[in-house]
Amino acid sequence: MKKLDLELAVGVFLLIGIMSLGYISIKLGRLEVLGNSGYTVHAEFAKSGGVKNGAVVEIAGVQIGKIKSIKLNGDYLAHVEMVINKEIKLQDDAIASIKTKGLIGEKYIEITPGGSEKSVSDGGKLRETESAIDIEELISKYAFGKV
Repeated sequence: MKKLDLELAVGVFLLIGIMSLGYISIKLGRLEVLGNSGYTVHAEFAKSGGVKNGAVVEIAGVQIGKIKSIKLNGDYLAHVEMVINKEIKLQDDAIASIKTKGLIGEKYIEITPGGSEKSVSDGGKLRETESAIDIEELISKYAFGKV
């Protein structure tokens, strides 16, 4: 009888440990188990500058969403699909810019709010974009006197 109680206690302890490990993995990996909790917005950039899927979308340094996918469209522009939190309403004339955290940090998209009364709907498009700054291109222009 004591052996059965000990095996049951070890089994319950092991089950709780596995469930805790799964919870931590989901939270640290920032996975969405029950679907996305936002609406989709599209933007097109001349240069994506190394921004990746899953990168952060921010307004004023606060995360408001993530990048869902990046593809090349027919006009040879980087088509970026973002998922924005439901609570945030983006204006129709907002500007999406690709920025870098720090000097050589990760890339993210910063959205500068506009002044329009209209909001971007689900599946809508931000028309105003600013591509990433290419540091190597700036250095070569400076080195060869084209600045």
